[in-house]
Amino acid sequence: MIAIIAEKPSLARNIVAGIGEMKKKNGYFENDEYIVTWAFGHLFSLCDVEDYTKEEKNKKWSLDNLPCFPQKFKFKLKNGDNGKPDKGVTTQFETIKALLNRSDVNKIVNAGDSDREGEIIIRLCVENALKSPKPFYRLWLPDQTPKTVRKALSEMKEESYYQNLANEGFSRTYIDWLYGVNLTRYATIKAGTLLRVGRVIVPIVKAIYDRDKEIEEFVPEIYYALVSKAITNGEEIELVSKYKFSKDEKHKAEICCERMNKLDAIVTDKKAKKEILNPGKLYSLTKLQNLLGKKYKMSMEKSLAIAQKLYERGFISYPRTNSEYLATNEKEKIKEILAGVKKLGYPVTFKDKKTIFDDSKIESHSALTPTYKIPKKEDLSEEEALVYSTILRRFVAVFCSEDCVVEKSELTISLGGKEDYTLKGSIIVTPGWTKFDGGDKKDKILPSLNVGDKINVNFKPEEKQTQPPKHYTIETLNNYLKNPFKEDKALSDENDDEEYKAIFKGLELGTEATRTGIIDNAKKSKYISLNKDVYRIEKGGKYLIEQLIDMNISMDKYKTSQLGQALKQVYRGEITVEDSVEIAKREIAEVFNCSTENETGIYGEKIGVCPLCGKDVVKGRFSYGCLGFTDGCEFRINFKILGTQIGKAHAQKLLETGFTDKLKFTSKQNKEFESRLKLEKDGKISFDFEKH
Repeated sequence: MIAIIAEKPSLARNIVAGIGEMKKKNGYFENDEYIVTWAFGHLFSLCDVEDYTKEEKNKKWSLDNLPCFPQKFKFKLKNGDNGKPDKGVTTQFETIKALLNRSDVNKIVNAGDSDREGEIIIRLCVENALKSPKPFYRLWLPDQTPKTVRKALSEMKEESYYQNLANEGFSRTYIDWLYGVNLTRYATIKAGTLLRVGRVIVPIVKAIYDRDKEIEEFVPEIYYALVSKAITNGEEIELVSKYKFSKDEKHKAEICCERMNKLDAIVTDKKAKKEILNPGKLYSLTKLQNLLGKKYKMSMEKSLAIAQKLYERGFISYPRTNSEYLATNEKEKIKEILAGVKKLGYPVTFKDKKTIFDDSKIESHSALTPTYKIPKKEDLSEEEALVYSTILRRFVAVFCSEDCVVEKSELTISLGGKEDYTLKGSIIVTPGWTKFDGGDKKDKILPSLNVGDKINVNFKPEEKQTQPPKHYTIETLNNYLKNPFKEDKALSDENDDEEYKAIFKGLELGTEATRTGIIDNAKKSKYISLNKDVYRIEKGGKYLIEQLIDMNISMDKYKTSQLGQALKQVYRGEITVEDSVEIAKREIAEVFNCSTENETGIYGEKIGVCPLCGKDVVKGRFSYGCLGFTDGCEFRINFKILGTQIGKAHAQKLLETGFTDKLKFTSKQNKEFESRLKLEKDGKISFDFEKH
């Protein structure tokens, strides 16, 4: 008897549909050959700090048991929202345990989702349930159609084949626990309010924080561009010179325009040729979310949830993929899908091209495609139909039997032989695949001119101003996270070698499987907001990042990327799980060992005595304040004065002696100066510029 453990009940039902003729029991299905049961996603979670230290749970967090670096990581069955054992989880695990240990079960199958997360979810169930070892196999499903299930059941590999994937999954779990538990507790204790610190959430919030700060502090500069908009043969031709002048050089710009307007502008070259325009590649999850966010303002969590539902119903392939390519061993499957798509009336044909099939650009999963199981219109909601048709139309475009032919034009205009201007445009001659995908593209049509024609010019200085960077959108944030070291540069659709090198190396922040959930958590924590498809930092996000900066907790893209690369090294077998965990431990230990005079201390910590009323002065959320505030005492020392952090040591010295040491400040006019801080008799703080 073969016992199959699916990650979720929906997957179990699809496996049963593939096997056929199974009876429903309490918590599982069974026939003469198979037992199919399921988890509810994660049945197990890592133990808490108190599970290792044997301390009382639910007590106030303390620095006394931090940092916590377990010798061996332990798991326990997940608790419910009330903090007590979840009855449903406990019952289902007991069912799994009883089934795996049945004497007639001689083979166990891991049917977790086909990724590192699914790999360890089922392994943990088996490790905790099985009393003695039994042969262990993996069911790897690129989609959940009955045919794929039957094929995968006949081609199962032993679990040992996926050991590196499991190692990567455990590494990621341990590292995220180490960062999340240790630094969240540390930062929360210091700040006096819950701060969620994670390996990926912080650099995501910081990217949006930095961008919004850049926009807020941006000072536009006025300049003059030299622009000609003159009519030739009834058509306006716009020429923009490469020369620019500052706001104080308008007169120079006018003189330059006068000279340019005296020169002859002649068409020196004309090119026109017909080309075949290739469609975009098949979708990865990121590229699908980019389009849905940009075009339909659909959030990442919504688009992923819909794609996941379509996958679970067998209509599309596995959605959490980072590839836009198909595997070479999928060609027969694609031919079968094309046959079904053709019956819908789409002009498609099989194409065996490197731009479609390329094993070197697939890590675990191929690009998103429809399956042979095509839904009826009434089977899908409006939003499901939108996501499905987006995937289907791109698939049709890629395999369209009709080419899109464009006529590309290029005119070169020389201004007195001193400056050349190139005008480009194109006309769609045969629409081909654009009828199904990308048919809304607008084309620039060039004026009807020939070599030797003279055109009119009328250059004038045109006042312009430099523009601030734009807020992150779903598309630009996704592109940034995919490769944070190519910020805001469009990822080339023609040559994407560098993009895939970055993905396989682990440079990305988060993964296709995790990014959506982490961004959603950042929104729920009120660190960031999403309006239509534009992200903005919120007050909570500003506070989080500024507090972490003050605490010398650096969770930037470099550090997160370094850990991502370590996870990929584990996956490739270059380093061990323990090696990757040690990297995280060293980084976390540095935070706890790093103490500077700028540190503001721990929330509620006494730092001195109030000079006005004699009560204790303690660290608050935004300043050191007197506990006599309930009686009307308003004495406080702000954490920041003119951009300078006032650390606990500075504040203590100010209260004890009336002065601080010399500190560097930045005036409102952005000029640096040095001064001591002085505590006046009325409790106010002033600058002391006297030499001492």
